[in-house]
Amino acid sequence: MDLRVEPEGDGEGAGTRPSENEGAMADKLIQVARVAGAFGVRGEVRITTFTEDPMSLAAFKALLRQDGSPALTLTSARPVKGGVVARAKEIATREQAEAARGLTLFIPRDALPAPDEDEFYLTDLIGAAVETPDGEPLGEVKSVQDFGAGDLLEVQPASGPSWWLPFTRDNVPEVKLAEGRLIAVPPEETE
Repeated sequence: MDLRVEPEGDGEGAGTRPSENEGAMADKLIQVARVAGAFGVRGEVRITTFTEDPMSLAAFKALLRQDGSPALTLTSARPVKGGVVARAKEIATREQAEAARGLTLFIPRDALPAPDEDEFYLTDLIGAAVETPDGEPLGEVKSVQDFGAGDLLEVQPASGPSWWLPFTRDNVPEVKLAEGRLIAVPPEETE
């Protein structure tokens, strides 16, 4: 299950994978979806999901707000392009569904199944140290994004502006999450 962690925003967010949100609760919660608006006239909501399988959202049932308070309790869901159309216990009318537009939905990190060996969740990369194969520190992973051309790691060096590293096997040949670090080969700069 590839969970895409997205920052809050007002756009559709298609193809983006936002960074972890700030605050203590953000360390324990990951964003899995955002309410896109009403669907039909009977109180259903269209939800944009950031999971590999949109229907996996229905398995979590109780979805949380960024602060950890309850947001939506899904009672049913069906897949649609880009997400799901769902019924939620808290929403009975089209107007309530429209009012929920933009609501970001989270789950506790520990609600996720353990990844298979040699697999990981993108959210687990956030905060990992980034080093060259020779052990030279390059910074730490600030966020993981996908602007449409593949995953990018935003690397924040100890000083200076952050920079983007394509998350490919060529650029990141080793991911050592147990050690909290990634081995990276930054692309040569072109001018």
